[in-house]
Amino acid sequence: MADTLEKLQARLAEAEEQLEAEWEKRRAAMHYHIEQRKIVFEKEVREAHRKLRVRLWLFLRRTRPMVILTTPVIYSVAIPFALIDLWVTLYQWICFPIYGIEKVKRSDHIVIDRHNLAYLNAIQKFNCVYCGYGNGVASYVREVSARTEKYWCPIKHARRVKGSHGYYGEFCDFGDGEAFQKESPRLRRELRKKD
Repeated sequence: MADTLEKLQARLAEAEEQLEAEWEKRRAAMHYHIEQRKIVFEKEVREAHRKLRVRLWLFLRRTRPMVILTTPVIYSVAIPFALIDLWVTLYQWICFPIYGIEKVKRSDHIVIDRHNLAYLNAIQKFNCVYCGYGNGVASYVREVSARTEKYWCPIKHARRVKGSHGYYGEFCDFGDGEAFQKESPRLRRELRKKD
């Protein structure tokens, strides 16, 4: 069974490489590239994007009143996102060095770049920043939690877990105490910073 899991993990890694290659093709098809972390569109594409932008007054006029009324509720979630972002950052900065776990690079998860799209108006850009931050924080927190789980409790659950993180497949089977005792040190070593 472990051999089958290893083969599946290898296929998953290969699929991720293929996915990245496809994303690169898509970037070329959309006529942009990234230079020193900055997104650069071809001039003609940028002009075409500006023409597609829905003016702010028209955007607001088309918006249903209930959408406007729920806006404060939606944006209020920014406070818990910011608090968990801060707290998880402190947690990993304090604890991960003690346990020898490589820190999660926050900028790999929190990506805010859609505000660079010229076809978005100011409200749409703000919404994109908000969603990028919220989903980025969720991804960041998940990776910190996943590394913590791999270090302390690399055991699969008895029931199937939806959307498990990338480390979960290598965890020990539920009820296999011998594997837990044998594999835990190796799994912990894998979390160490790679120089």
